[in-house]
Amino acid sequence: MKKTVYITSDGELRRKDNTLYLETKEGKKYLPIENIKEIFVLGEITLNKRLLEFLTEKEIIIHFFNYYGYYVGSYYPREHLNSGYLILKQAEHYLDPVKRLKLAKKFVFGAVENIKKVLSYYKNRGKEVENYLTKIEKLSQSLDNCETPEQLMALEGNIREQYYYSWDIILKNEQFIFEERTRRPPKNRLNALISFANSLLYTYCLSEIYHTHLDPRIGYLHTTNFRRFTLNLDVAEVFKPVIADRVIFSVINKGIIKSKHFEEKLNGIVLNDKGKELFIKEMEERLQSTFYHKKLKRHVSYRRLIRLELYKVEKHLMEDEEYTPFITSW
Repeated sequence: MKKTVYITSDGELRRKDNTLYLETKEGKKYLPIENIKEIFVLGEITLNKRLLEFLTEKEIIIHFFNYYGYYVGSYYPREHLNSGYLILKQAEHYLDPVKRLKLAKKFVFGAVENIKKVLSYYKNRGKEVENYLTKIEKLSQSLDNCETPEQLMALEGNIREQYYYSWDIILKNEQFIFEERTRRPPKNRLNALISFANSLLYTYCLSEIYHTHLDPRIGYLHTTNFRRFTLNLDVAEVFKPVIADRVIFSVINKGIIKSKHFEEKLNGIVLNDKGKELFIKEMEERLQSTFYHKKLKRHVSYRRLIRLELYKVEKHLMEDEEYTPFITSW
């Protein structure tokens, strides 16, 4: 089974015959190419054109994060599955305001329903989150009335804000208090975890898109522009409560991530190297864990679930079957 390689140390990444090796101050570590799914670079590394040509040949994406854990970009090998027909269909659904809005609403609906599932789970376990759940239920009633993706984004932002406020009740941990959503840089530990988890999830979704016929540059909820990939951001909205947030709750409740795993940088708070390693380990465990998929009638991993979601988007674009977002039973 191919695995994601995470590089958190500084060093050189090079090709050696038909494999890769990472050279750091600790020495050389060989990385058999046939075992690599993708590479996440969180340390400072140097590489060369010969390596990039090798990664292209092997269809391996390499994702780069800066020192603070922010995603900065990817080496996205030439598309090997892109379909001209499907790209035209993606563009058609983007340029048609009705078709674009329909898909954008689906992504927000999936995100909101999964948020409600999380809150219902904790409500049933005695956490006093009913007030937030009621507010979100009321806000979500405006979903059908949204007439533009911008209105949808604003509504989703308001719902997520109420959801994040409930985390102080869910977690009950003085070391991890929400206060308000802050980014670049996060102003507290909980915001630092949210930012890092979301960055990882956006990147997993991007990797999965590479293995479909979809073009990641054409999104529907997030506006397509000159600067970045957007379809991965759309799909990630559905999975934040199911994957990213679950990992955040887990590392805090189990005491895996503590205050010592953060540091102050750029007038904000970020995970230190050890904190990133611990969080990534838990994220990988979540992605590889499986559950029984009622529709498919078999067990699937959460990583596989992302790919299945993209296949559903493909079918929608080809007008084979209308897209319905994944809603957790949790």
